Amino acid sequence: MNIQIYQLVKGAREARGLTVVIDVFRAFSSACYVLGNGAENIISVGEVDTAFRLKAENPDYILMGERNEKMVEGFDFGNSPFQVENFDFTGKTVVQTTSAGTRGLVNATHANEILTGSFVNADAIINYIIRQSPEQVSLVCMGYAAEYPIEEDTLCAEYLRMRLLGKTPDFQEMAETIRHTSGKRFFIAANQAYAPSTDFYLCLDLNRFHFLLKAEKLEEGMVSLKPVWNED
Repeated sequence: MNIQIYQLVKGAREARGLTVVIDVFRAFSSACYVLGNGAENIISVGEVDTAFRLKAENPDYILMGERNEKMVEGFDFGNSPFQVENFDFTGKTVVQTTSAGTRGLVNATHANEILTGSFVNADAIINYIIRQSPEQVSLVCMGYAAEYPIEEDTLCAEYLRMRLLGKTPDFQEMAETIRHTSGKRFFIAANQAYAPSTDFYLCLDLNRFHFLLKAEKLEEGMVSLKPVWNED
């Protein structure tokens, strides 16, 4: 199994084979909480205008996402697990757009298969890849606003890579590193309205969910995310 780690949108475009697009803080952690709370599916889109168009065409859709970490005006939820952790999404379709994660999904155009990546469902991702036994695995770290690499995504990629190679990563050490680097912003008082400290812990709740999220292209700039449950 050849495993390559890529960064940002450029990396998503270079990804080949079975591709995992990683966004720990917070797109694909939030997506797991939404689908874990009963949503029928998530439609991930690259642009805010696309999300509003889908809402206009389907008034029952729920809009979730951010720009510059803050909820888009007119959306129902921001990009925060804390906001959606206890919301009942049963039967709902959620449209999500973020600065990093969803852009990675729609730009991974050469991938054979696309999964989302986060710590909250890491084992489900690992077990699925082992079962599929692909020749090529691409781990794409979307970074901060898809502008520069950042610790939580790169360490998540390293966690997945090590486990796929039969090694045992030190998750607690990784979590501590994240807490004192990229995760510091969740503990700044001025950020609590849109980046609460609870999000840090919810996004690093290792293996809370036993499903992976698989992406299927709907049209240009739009994919559907649905859960695939771990068979182990």
